Amino acid sequence: MGETTAAPLDPDCIFCRIVAGEIPSDRVYEDDEVIAFRDLAPKAPVHVLVVPREHSRDVRALAERPALLAHVTRVASQVAAEESDGDFRLLFNTGPTAGQTVFHVHAHVLAGRTLAEGEL
Repeated sequence: MGETTAAPLDPDCIFCRIVAGEIPSDRVYEDDEVIAFRDLAPKAPVHVLVVPREHSRDVRALAERPALLAHVTRVASQVAAEESDGDFRLLFNTGPTAGQTVFHVHAHVLAGRTLAEGEL
């Protein structure tokens, strides 16, 4: 396998600090690989972030770990089933011009209402 950009924790990363429990979050799921918590600025009635515990910059880096990427999507599906009707939009912002503001890969799980095409 190629070079990985994953690291256990980055002390300057807000999501690493959330994972470590240094910053509180409204967690809806956690296991050994990921945590899921409610977004502080929700764009839908259900807006949960699924965050790998290990630091990776974005989904391109996470793609180097396909089992973990698959786990993130499974957790997203589980969260949508528990928090809404099971339908959901899964979004990864990748890079600053795509709207990524925290450079620790995270999936946005959006659900709880009809989401229009082109929205978000």
